[in-house]
Amino acid sequence: MTERPTWLFVYNADTGLFNGLADAAHKILSPETYACALCKVTYGWFGERGVWRDFLASLNADCRFLHRDEFQARFPEARIALPAVLRLVDDRPVVCLDAERLSQCADLDELMRLVGDLDAAEPGGA
Repeated sequence: MTERPTWLFVYNADTGLFNGLADAAHKILSPETYACALCKVTYGWFGERGVWRDFLASLNADCRFLHRDEFQARFPEARIALPAVLRLVDDRPVVCLDAERLSQCADLDELMRLVGDLDAAEPGGA
């Protein structure tokens, strides 16, 4: 049996209540300058989109989520522009979808299509 891959979805935002509130306000007041394309399409004003959550549950991968500060603490040597979708290979992050590609996602459907393609490319994927 093939081991399921582990994907990291890393937001270009830090943890904490104040940061979360500031991010939410930024998305509402000035969405065109919001720095996290991943958060922009996967979260609404009040929480994670249900269709995204359901989509992730259908994948043949273990999905983990980190904020920028958590990612930097876990992988201090990594120099990766965020947001990003990464695959852990021997406990090292490998970029699957980079910040530039994520910034080009027009909407959640496009992001799900890209992530679905990654899933299909994995052994045992869809």
